[in-house]
Amino acid sequence: VKGWVIQTHKGPILNSASVSLYEDKLQTTHLPEMVFGESFVSIQNAQTGVKLHFNALDALKAWKQEALPPVQVPAAAKWKFRSNPADQVVLDYDYTFTTPYCGSDVVLNQDATQTSLDECSNLCWEDTDDRIDLVALSAKEPILFYDEVILYEDELADSGISFLTARVVSSP
Repeated sequence: VKGWVIQTHKGPILNSASVSLYEDKLQTTHLPEMVFGESFVSIQNAQTGVKLHFNALDALKAWKQEALPPVQVPAAAKWKFRSNPADQVVLDYDYTFTTPYCGSDVVLNQDATQTSLDECSNLCWEDTDDRIDLVALSAKEPILFYDEVILYEDELADSGISFLTARVVSSP
């Protein structure tokens, strides 16, 4: 679409061996209940080789690096006093798996090798004062491509559901 190659893939939930690999890579024993490790959204510019890639492992790496304090929901204080102190579970991590992840970016070179933006590349991100044109967004145009890929999901007991998805929409 207009020089961009868009790919999505929806894979299965990680099996126990893959969960162990993720835990080793992330140096944690805490992962969301459902990690879709093979799922991804990829957007690549055919001319420049710039590729934006969204995947569960990189998102969880960003969660781990963020090291947010444990989340306390309002009802948690009441639950602590109702239950037997020996039965209380103390969470020492952000169990909502909140992440600042905005995608992974790479440059595909002419020889099809990848250069991560953490390494040396010609790609440079800059801050801008430009804003999204909300009028253009509200225009009724046909959607050429749409997909939504769940990267991970976790039920938070009585506190709801946490999930991370990547969505891509393309119009003319």
